[in-house]
Amino acid sequence: MPGGVNSPARAFGGVGGKPVVIQRGAGAWLYDIDGNRYIDYIGSWGPMILGHAHPVVTEAIECAARLGTSFGAPTVAENEMAELIIDLVPSVEKVRLVNSGTEATMSAIRLARGFTGRDRIVKFAGNYHGHVDSLLVAAGSSAATLSVPNSPGVTAGTSQDTLILRYNDPDGLREAFDQHGQSIAAIILEPVVGNMGCVLPTAEFLAAARQLTQRHGSLLIFDEVMTGFRVALGGAQSLFGVTPDLTTLGKIVGGGLPIAAYGGRADVMDHVLPAGRVFQAGTLSGNPLATAAGIATLRLLRDDPPYARLERLGARLELGLHRAAEQAGIPHHVARTGSMMTFFFNSCPVTDWDVASRSDTARYGRYFWHLLDQGVYMPCSQYEALFISAAHGDAEIDQTIQAAQAAFASC
Repeated sequence: MPGGVNSPARAFGGVGGKPVVIQRGAGAWLYDIDGNRYIDYIGSWGPMILGHAHPVVTEAIECAARLGTSFGAPTVAENEMAELIIDLVPSVEKVRLVNSGTEATMSAIRLARGFTGRDRIVKFAGNYHGHVDSLLVAAGSSAATLSVPNSPGVTAGTSQDTLILRYNDPDGLREAFDQHGQSIAAIILEPVVGNMGCVLPTAEFLAAARQLTQRHGSLLIFDEVMTGFRVALGGAQSLFGVTPDLTTLGKIVGGGLPIAAYGGRADVMDHVLPAGRVFQAGTLSGNPLATAAGIATLRLLRDDPPYARLERLGARLELGLHRAAEQAGIPHHVARTGSMMTFFFNSCPVTDWDVASRSDTARYGRYFWHLLDQGVYMPCSQYEALFISAAHGDAEIDQTIQAAQAAFASC
């Protein structure tokens, strides 16, 4: 495997050293092949909101597997999952299941262009929408250079219709629409950013995105692959009261198995083949095992919502990290919404990529290794959010704060 991993986020490139190899997970804990255990704040980069190996989810997967793992034909389960998503996400009237967050955003962008008959897409520096060629510009922690692809193999032509703007900059957004409004098919944004660290939107910024797209006949796409069912049961759009035209979902929607979705207004979704002419297909879309895990997870979140408890645990961790860093005299900023958080080694409030990029990444690397040595597994990059699960408790949070106190004293 190139670099020894199947995704670059696993390679510890942001903190140095060699990654640990995981054998199993249980609840809030991970266990590596050398017998060490860690309080897990990655949660498979977001999906494991119920914790690892939740018995209801694993039983659902086992039952589905006994009936067959893939059919390439319609199933009851995929319809049940579609109904759940429509019931829980305010803006979704129709939905299509796919296999990954990248596939969801790629499909939503194609649909927006097909529906509007326009070419240009607006995205924001530091927002990551998967490794779609047209969106792999100024993405996440990569170099935020205007309209320059972040990866060899992504051509300038592929990204020439992508306009890169600053996050949380409504004036810049208005100026872009003044100049290019008639050619903009859609805005795509993370309503809470997770891949330049956790960055919260301002109300003015979200309002401008909604108003400008409506005024100019463009679509507003919320990439809720990370925030969907994480920051609230209805996602960030229910938390902030902003209704997008299209929404992409992933991670939690599959309960730890590879599935994702895109959906939204019925009149827009009806342009997808076979109802319409915008092509999208997938051999394993709506896979029986993945839908079983997703249905079990979403039902648990609906019937016994953990969000009040997650908010309390998140606030406890945020305050504990802040006080520990303050006592150690470490410049910092903690950004959080619910169970999603980033501790920035940055003295300024982080509102966009320009500010985030000035964080002390070397210090974060030392902090990461100190915590790992004490049995706490934080994201292996300053520019990734941490996640708390419903399996965490006060004991795990307090142990983490104590480990952070020792780490701050050393890093």
